[in-house]
Amino acid sequence: MNDSLTPPAASNEDEAILAFTPAPTCGRADGWTARRQTDFIHALAVMGTVTRACKAVGMSRQTAYKLRERPEAADFARAWDAALMMGYDRMFSMAMDRALNGVTRPRYYRGRQIGTITRPDFRMAMAALAEPPEPPQRRPKLTE
Repeated sequence: MNDSLTPPAASNEDEAILAFTPAPTCGRADGWTARRQTDFIHALAVMGTVTRACKAVGMSRQTAYKLRERPEAADFARAWDAALMMGYDRMFSMAMDRALNGVTRPRYYRGRQIGTITRPDFRMAMAALAEPPEPPQRRPKLTE
């Protein structure tokens, strides 16, 4: 089991799936630059949630969804969907690993660690199995 905080290295296949043409922007340095869009997609593939990926690149969820809905950002939206599925697959894999191989926790007696114990963690597996994700869809626009 990999308990490190470093994300797994992306394979060439993953890089090919996540490759996209960044949406054109207005040129603001603090906006959704091409670099920030690419970093967001990679963060989304690792973290699996839009909120955390936005926080990682220093942008808000609202501006991310606005960018996604733009007609010239169709390739960005496709990469977004692929990254979300990759993130879900990664989280599901980790949950199953914890359920099958267990989680190691320290054991204490009178304030001192005396050993460790490994037990399966079925809560994450049950949560992952309870409701598989729906395929990503475009949200309908409220006004046209």
